[in-house]
Amino acid sequence: MPTEIAPVVDSQPVVRRRSGMFRALSHRNFRLFLTGSFLSNVGTWMQAVAQGWLVLLLTNSPFWLGLDAFMATAPAFVFTLLGGVFADLIDRRRLLIFTQVAAGLAALALATLVATDLVNRWMVLGFSFVTGCCMALASPSYLAMTYDLVGREDLSNAIAMNSTQFQLSRVVGPALAGVAFRVFGLAGCFFANGLSFIAVVASLWMVKPEHHSNAPAHSVKDRRALWRDLIAGFRYVRNRPRVSSLLLLAAVNSLFGAPYFSMVPIFARDIFHLGETGLALMMGTAGGGAFMGALLVAYLGDFRRKGWFVLGGSVVFGLCIMGFALSSRLALSLLSLFGLGFALVVSVALTNTLLQKLVTDQMRGRVMSMFILSFMGTMPIGSVVAGASSNQFGPQLTLAVGGFIVTMVAAGVAIFNKRLRALH
Repeated sequence: MPTEIAPVVDSQPVVRRRSGMFRALSHRNFRLFLTGSFLSNVGTWMQAVAQGWLVLLLTNSPFWLGLDAFMATAPAFVFTLLGGVFADLIDRRRLLIFTQVAAGLAALALATLVATDLVNRWMVLGFSFVTGCCMALASPSYLAMTYDLVGREDLSNAIAMNSTQFQLSRVVGPALAGVAFRVFGLAGCFFANGLSFIAVVASLWMVKPEHHSNAPAHSVKDRRALWRDLIAGFRYVRNRPRVSSLLLLAAVNSLFGAPYFSMVPIFARDIFHLGETGLALMMGTAGGGAFMGALLVAYLGDFRRKGWFVLGGSVVFGLCIMGFALSSRLALSLLSLFGLGFALVVSVALTNTLLQKLVTDQMRGRVMSMFILSFMGTMPIGSVVAGASSNQFGPQLTLAVGGFIVTMVAAGVAIFNKRLRALH
C-alpha cells in the first residue's frame, strides 16, 4: 500500500559505505551506541538470572515469579504509548540518558539491599516496577533512534545488528552470572548491572545523531495536542492492516509464549534438580539460540520473503515451547530452549524491520511504542496468568497450552493473510 511508506529526503551528503553483514558499523555513532547498549544488556541479563533465583529463595512460589515479571512489565501499559509520543516530540537521546541513569540507580539500591541481607519480596517487586517505568518510557526512543544514527539506507542492517548484540548479551550475561554466583554471591550480579548502565549513558553522551525526523508541530507541554497525537497514532495503525497484523502476532507471542522466561527457575530446580549455575546454563542456552537467530537475520540482510519468516518463526517458537514444557530430559529441554530463542528473535527482529519500513517518519515513535506495548505490554498479563495457572495445574501443562495457542494463531494468520505473507 503506497500510503504506508513515506519517502525520506536527507540533507546529508551521500557517503559510500561498506556492504555486507556489518555495514551499519560504518557509522561511528551507531558503533558507540551498540557498544554501550551491549555492556548494559549484559548487566541486565546477569540481574535477570539472579533476580529469578532470589525471588524463588524468598517465596518458593511460581506465582511470585510471575508477579515479579508482572511488576517489571506492567508500566508498559501506561508509559510506553506516552514514551512513543515523546519520541516524536523531544530529544530522544536526552530522554534515554535520564531514564538509564534512573534505572542504574535503582539497580545499585537493590544490590545494596541484597548485600546487606535486608531485601524482601516487596522490595524486589518495587524496584522491578521502578525499572519497568524507566524502560517503558525509553524503549520507543531506543528503537526510533536507530534511524537517527544510520538513516534509511542502513536501517535494516542496523536493526539486525542491534538485535544481535542484545541476543549475544543473553549468552554472555547468564554465563557471567554463573561465575558471579560462586565468586561474589547474588549481590554481585545486581552490582554488576547497576555499574553497567555507566556504559550506555557514556555512549549516549558521545553520539551525535546524523539524521532527524521532521520538527514537532507543537510543544510537549500541550496536553491536548499530546492526546491528539496518541489518537492519530491509533488511527494510523487501524487503517493499515499489515501493520496491525504484525502487532497482533507480537502480542500473541508475548501473552502466551514469553511466560516461559519466568518459569525457567521452576524447571531448573524442581524438574531437573539443578542449582544456580544450572539455571544460568538454561537461560544462556535460550540466549545462544536467540543470538544465532539474530546473526542469521544480519547475514541475510535486506532479503525477500520477510513475511514468511515472521510467520514461520512464530510457529516454530510455539512448537519449541511445547517441546520444552513436556520434556523430562535435560538435553531435549536445552535443545527446545535453543530453538525457541532462535525462532522468537527471527520473528521479532523482522517484525521490527517491517514496521519501521512500513510507517512514516512522523509516526515512527508512536508505532514503535505500539510494537513494544504489543510485545512487552501483554507480558505482565501472561506472566501473572501463567504463575497462577502453574500453581493450579503445574508449569509444564501451563506452558504447553501457551505454546499450542501461539502455534495455532501464527498458522491461522499464515493461511488466511496473503498480504502479510507477501511482505518483503
